[in-house]
Amino acid sequence: MERTIRDVIQNQQPVTAPASMRVREAARVMKQQRVGAIMVVEHGFLVGIFTERDALNRVVAEGRDAAATTLADVMTANPRTLGPDATFNAALEIMHTGRFRHVPVAENGRPVGMISVRDAMGPELESFVFEILRQEQMSQVLA
Repeated sequence: MERTIRDVIQNQQPVTAPASMRVREAARVMKQQRVGAIMVVEHGFLVGIFTERDALNRVVAEGRDAAATTLADVMTANPRTLGPDATFNAALEIMHTGRFRHVPVAENGRPVGMISVRDAMGPELESFVFEILRQEQMSQVLA
């Protein structure tokens, strides 16, 4: 039986921050919580995601001051999300095609958890990799 997102995040406490939070503080929260991404929330609704990659590419590489820059300035606004009743394979597909490491899970616009590549260390990864290889082989055979 295929796991749902709800199965994967059932023991998770969403790690969130307001858009007004400074990058340095968000980085401290991410380090303390041992997560690679934080969901940005306004009035209880998901408005963005801030990831390690955002910190590197949009803050460090651009020479921004992490103590002065807000998450609103450098977050990925309106990120792709999944609902908790989606299958875990749907999350793998979004991560693969979008080249994401994290996918926020939202229910009615409110954050309920985060799926990360770390969660893929299970049977779904094996079947997903098998399916990708099968598709590649089929395309080579048909070419």
